[in-house]
Amino acid sequence: MSELVPGGNLALPGGAVTVRVPGPFDVSALITDDGGKVRDDRDFVFYNQPFAPGARLSGDTLTVDPASLRPGATRVTVAVSPGEPGTPLSGLPAPVLQVADAGGRPLARFSPPRPRQEAVLLLAELYRRGEGWKLRALGQGYADGLAGLARDFGVDVEDDTAVPTGAAPAAPPPRPASPPRLATPPRPASPALPAAAPSAAPSAGDGFLDLVNAARAAAGSPPVTHDARLAAAAREHADMMSRGSRLGVEGVDGVSVHQRVVAAGYRYLTVGEHLVSGPLTVSGFVDHCLRHDAARRTVCDPAFTHAALAGAGGGGFGDTYWTALWAGPLTPDGLDRTAGEVVDLTNRERARAGLPPLSRDPLLTTAAQAHSADMVTRDFYAHTAPDGSRPWDRAAAAGSTRRTIGENIACGQRSAAEVVQGWMNSPGHRANILETDFTHIGVGFAGGGRAGTYWTQLFGA
Repeated sequence: MSELVPGGNLALPGGAVTVRVPGPFDVSALITDDGGKVRDDRDFVFYNQPFAPGARLSGDTLTVDPASLRPGATRVTVAVSPGEPGTPLSGLPAPVLQVADAGGRPLARFSPPRPRQEAVLLLAELYRRGEGWKLRALGQGYADGLAGLARDFGVDVEDDTAVPTGAAPAAPPPRPASPPRLATPPRPASPALPAAAPSAAPSAGDGFLDLVNAARAAAGSPPVTHDARLAAAAREHADMMSRGSRLGVEGVDGVSVHQRVVAAGYRYLTVGEHLVSGPLTVSGFVDHCLRHDAARRTVCDPAFTHAALAGAGGGGFGDTYWTALWAGPLTPDGLDRTAGEVVDLTNRERARAGLPPLSRDPLLTTAAQAHSADMVTRDFYAHTAPDGSRPWDRAAAAGSTRRTIGENIACGQRSAAEVVQGWMNSPGHRANILETDFTHIGVGFAGGGRAGTYWTQLFGA
């Protein structure tokens, strides 16, 4: 393992690498081209937007697969900021960057000089050099916080504080409280794609369900059953990965695996996916998943009721690309239960702060649900919809006459607990949740889109 100093660099092996910063920090990443600017909001990965093509954040660990980054990306810059808002980096233990290969073998370690007045620290960058990728240690600080860092990379940071009806938003907080929003350029026409290699399309008859249900039984989880809609989406996504010769949540046609699931007719309340290249057989694929803790948790998650697996490629023509999908269907009772969990967790946070609970409001719920569904349908992520409508406009359209409206949004989180925790870790979202004037709340959830899940909290007074 290499011990790096500022400016030191290291050639990276092929495949994915993990970058971990243990301790009381938030890890974030900016994906750019050689010009050093992000292309749109999906190029900023942080606690409330935890994945982008080729990059996924889980707790203190960022996984980067250079081959799966969006076209044109040549650099991934890794930064840390305090996990607790308002805490200076100088008051925390010095962050230590740990880099490992896909198998967990340590590659490098970097301990930068202790920060002083800086609120954000650039730790390292992964960058393309010729046909390969390298890692460079940085140690550069930003005194004006994550918002200043984001703006320097071309991100337009928005605010999430409570907004009175008809009023303009306040100045952004020091740390962006929602994923940044940029004007997204029109997507260029997709190039002609080569024909896919012969596709192996595993189904229940290939033993996939027998293998995973045996593992689920051992974990005390109920069995999953095969779903033809999930199978169709998995088959299409595996084919697209095979055509592009790379793993990715988005295929070479620009469509995400979650968009394929919804397009196939499966509306879900909970979803999981495994995108893997390498195993030659179904049993090899399942064994691969069960040997990794995070993947095993997905295989055995009791929330899932349906599953499907498809593979494409192989047959002597190259790698086999696998897509496994796990899901639980969206039902009215399930949606109401999930919204109720968000409200209960929100009210627990208010109780800890000595505040009264919020009451569920059916009109705010209607508006919140419509916004989550709209973000999926029209493929955007923002408080302002493509038609210009804002939170108070949506509340009024649903029939609400409340004087003050506030909104939190999030995407990518897979549970009520995860999304509320993410909101509480953000100053703007936290301010809405703990706003003393708010008395009512509505919660919306929709599955699909590029991020997989879209959440909305709408507050009223």
